[in-house]
Amino acid sequence: MGILDGIVKWIATQVMHGLDMITTSVLGALGCDMTSFVRYFPAAETMYKVFVALAIGIILLNWVWQLFKNFGLAAGLEAEDPIKLSIRSCLFILIVWFANDIVNLILKIGGTPYKWILTAELPPISFANFSSVITVILGVCASGAVAIIALVLVLMLAWNYIKLLFEAAERYVLLGVLVFTAPVAFAMGASQTTGNIFKSWCRMLGGQVFLLIMNAWCLRLFTSMVGNFISNPLFL
Repeated sequence: MGILDGIVKWIATQVMHGLDMITTSVLGALGCDMTSFVRYFPAAETMYKVFVALAIGIILLNWVWQLFKNFGLAAGLEAEDPIKLSIRSCLFILIVWFANDIVNLILKIGGTPYKWILTAELPPISFANFSSVITVILGVCASGAVAIIALVLVLMLAWNYIKLLFEAAERYVLLGVLVFTAPVAFAMGASQTTGNIFKSWCRMLGGQVFLLIMNAWCLRLFTSMVGNFISNPLFL
């Protein structure tokens, strides 16, 4: 079984080396900072001004339409109060114009606990060492069947961890989409009829920031488990 043990050890080591490399690159790129998003999707920053102009146009169009509907009140049409509508429209035009600053402030607030999670001190982590500990345990077992089973477990562990990393990357991309389309979402708040869309966008943005933080927390929990397993192999 010596050849089989050697093959299992080599495969497990390569898998964990690849997992170590992916973890370092992904966790360093993700976060509430849109720098990586702009680097990979440069058109988003370019088209941001288009969304600002579109949002202001939507607010002005809705403003005129609601004022026009006031002339049909006698015919049974429903319309917003023109004074409140005018104040609300002017307010949300300013919000749309400064949408970038507002969203960056939200990302800065959400990014603070994210950075705390990533910078928390953990036991020394190296997935390659994790595979070495597993193969040492397998050597004690001295069974080819157990070695194959353990290799399958290592592959399953690596695959599920990669899926968690992909989920974090997906949430980061979705957060970037919400950030760069924020002006249009803010424009929906200028009218009572579309106010629910704006509220839903706010809940979605807050939820994505929270879930991104939770993804980082789960990844750090896993890596801390690996570090503790390496530093205390007799823990099991």
